[in-house]
Amino acid sequence: MMKNAPEHSIAVIPGDGIGREVIPEGVRVLEAVGAKHGLRFQWKEFDWSCDWYKAHGKMRPDDAPELLRKFDAIYFGAVGNPALVPDHISVWGLLIDFRRIFDLYVNLRPVRLFEGMPCPLAGRKPGDIDYYVIRENTEGEYGNVGGRQYEGTEHEICTQLSTFSRKGTDRIMKYAFELAKTRRKHVTSATKSNGISITMPYWDERFAAMAKNYPGFKTDQYHIDGLTIQLVLNPDRFDVIVASNLFGDIISDLGPATAGTIGIAASGNINPERTAPSIFEPVHGSAPDIAGKKIANPLATIWSGALMLEHLGHPAAAADVMRAIERVIVEGPHTPDMKGKAGTAQVGAAVAEAVRSQSRVAA
Repeated sequence: MMKNAPEHSIAVIPGDGIGREVIPEGVRVLEAVGAKHGLRFQWKEFDWSCDWYKAHGKMRPDDAPELLRKFDAIYFGAVGNPALVPDHISVWGLLIDFRRIFDLYVNLRPVRLFEGMPCPLAGRKPGDIDYYVIRENTEGEYGNVGGRQYEGTEHEICTQLSTFSRKGTDRIMKYAFELAKTRRKHVTSATKSNGISITMPYWDERFAAMAKNYPGFKTDQYHIDGLTIQLVLNPDRFDVIVASNLFGDIISDLGPATAGTIGIAASGNINPERTAPSIFEPVHGSAPDIAGKKIANPLATIWSGALMLEHLGHPAAAADVMRAIERVIVEGPHTPDMKGKAGTAQVGAAVAEAVRSQSRVAA
């Protein structure tokens, strides 16, 4: 290792279910690419999870935000074990909690069809599916303002308030346009202003206002129901899609499914101003149905690690990880979700070896 190598402190939260199985493979690959590029990582693991909740009555200690602020980034596995803790308690008590405390207002989710990945959409080839979903991550439909009245009676009422601020709406749209500036200069807005008659027309107004700052860009908008149709029938139409919290959550799961498997879907929960550490996590969740079988696909976690490298300022290292992922998708080994028989660790080891075997000339 070279003297004075760049060093990053990374908080690791494996969490629940398959998070505990895939995170070690992500760390393995990051160590491999770090050795190649002269990067050092200091890892600190935190065992906050549904098991931790059963022992302590909460998902994480009260001083968790202060502990995590000391790190350059957070590598997160998954949260959720409904057999122990209801999902709305576990997710709000850990992941959504951190998104708001750290103002991680960008949820960055790439969607891409890789060479060698069987596509469930007939006739599609690599290049046909290659876009980003930029999801607003801190407000919108995922508000915790509301409650129940007359609970347990025939007059029971339940309300929950969606909140769209000008600051929150504008900054996520600006991020989407700035990302599109580095790609094909095309931004699509997900809306539903024909049915949701207050917040979504406001979203449309702010999108039109933001678009005026980016002359020469192509813009369009789709109602969310129509958008899901086009993501299946014509995914090549899209470059960068910007969406509210709920709509972004849905389409950024649909997208990877059309590209082969949610087992390779990566994401970043990003604070662009870097006033707090960003969180990088696979999209697939804790998958209790396969937890413990050691067959979970680690590629989503490894790709999330590549997004973390980009965020930390190491694009060449991130590119090496992506080339290694591409090679393993083509050559194998593959986990069962990719029609293979390999285990989680076998795939992680193959990606790490693919990183080590690449030319040492940076891309």
